[in-house]
Amino acid sequence: MATQQIERPKGVESPWRESSDLDRAEALSADDFRRAFREHPAGVALVTADAGRGPVALTATSVSSVSADPPLLVFSISDQSSASSTINSADTVVVHLLSSAQLGLAKLGATSGIDRFADRASWSRLDTGEPYFPAARTWIRGRVLHRLRAGTSTLVVVHALDAALPEPSGSEAPATPLVYVSRTWHALGEPSRIE
Repeated sequence: MATQQIERPKGVESPWRESSDLDRAEALSADDFRRAFREHPAGVALVTADAGRGPVALTATSVSSVSADPPLLVFSISDQSSASSTINSADTVVVHLLSSAQLGLAKLGATSGIDRFADRASWSRLDTGEPYFPAARTWIRGRVLHRLRAGTSTLVVVHALDAALPEPSGSEAPATPLVYVSRTWHALGEPSRIE
């Protein structure tokens, strides 16, 4: 199934402006924009795919749920990522939602210039062929529905098809989510809870 670009209905003006139409003089500088988001915490995920040229992986802090019915999620990928070509041509992806116990996977996907799949014992393939890391307690396999160019990145919309989920509460200790803020990894746990 081929992915589609998001198109507007005929006769309806787009609320979106092309990045080439944006006034760069009015825009916040890239450095200031990064500084603003540096203090905004984000959950950490590892995205894997294989479009037929070998598996790729990248660490993403842009993963977000969009809809529960149908189950949709979204993430963005920078053109600068070595995984962008493969992910932008793959029909399916696996999004691993990481806990602090999977910090090693987060660092693996965030380190450039290495073979992320060199340790053959750490990863496998699903029955459907996608590469995945079994150490992640939660992963979602999905079909890419849409890709939308956004500046120097691509926004990827994914329809969730399968998932590995943690056991219901009570049967095992809850995971401590992995969060990235101020260029540092953090474990989000009970001490951070605010009543």
